[in-house]
Amino acid sequence: MTKVLVIQGAGMAMRGKAQVNIFGPMTLADYNEAIRKSAKDLDIEVEIFSSNSEGAVIDRLFQAHDEGFAAALINPAGFMRGYPALVSAIGAVGFPTIEVHISNPAARGVVSEIAAACVGTVTGFGIAGYAMALQGVKSLPKRG
Repeated sequence: MTKVLVIQGAGMAMRGKAQVNIFGPMTLADYNEAIRKSAKDLDIEVEIFSSNSEGAVIDRLFQAHDEGFAAALINPAGFMRGYPALVSAIGAVGFPTIEVHISNPAARGVVSEIAAACVGTVTGFGIAGYAMALQGVKSLPKRG
């Protein structure tokens, strides 16, 4: 079974509590439940990791590399800009990473630096963006 790490970045725990006009009323727990359902439908095993600490995210990425994960999804949230060590870590692991955003940050004038290290991005499709990214993982070439 394909194993995918899903990283929920800085500030994601505030979903459904703040900026509801941008991100909607779903909480992080709601997101994670929907992600697990989408993954199950695609026969993908997911591990969801949330942290407001860049170092913890980097450590988890490197651990996932050592554990043989097939891919990662990351919603960097507050980690979109000014985190070069995270960008470097994404580029260093031996699996592809897809950046996911519920909204479209570019529509608010925000350009993610994380995207440069990712194989692709999915933005602006709400919670369906995670399912789209998981489907994208299924279409990526297998690493050997």
